[in-house]
Amino acid sequence: MFLVWNHLVTSMTDKDDIEEIRRKKMEEMKERAQNQEQTSQDAQREEAERQKEAVLKKMLSEGARRRLNTVQMAKPEFGEEVEQQLLALIQSGRVQGEIDEETMKKLLKELSEDDDDDYDIKGMGSRTR
Repeated sequence: MFLVWNHLVTSMTDKDDIEEIRRKKMEEMKERAQNQEQTSQDAQREEAERQKEAVLKKMLSEGARRRLNTVQMAKPEFGEEVEQQLLALIQSGRVQGEIDEETMKKLLKELSEDDDDDYDIKGMGSRTR
């Protein structure tokens, strides 16, 4: 009887050990899959950012790029909005050729008039409410 009981206890312990090993393996596999997915998403974001930068570099004059960078540093949210508008204009084909600094000023003025915040964009005067 002792041998049977000992065998049953050993069998149950072995099963528990096997289940614990399975559980740990499953956790490791899930973690690995999540890491791979995160890495893939990061790579996609980086590639999209590179493409965006390439398009803007190609389509903006040096002066227009400087002006956009200045806006992005001073007002990051507004700078992002301007960048998105520029990309939309470029992708839709509404912009032909390079965007110069004067065109950028006009675009910034238009967008700042649509925004609730006041922006003083050098060369355009300040906007008041």
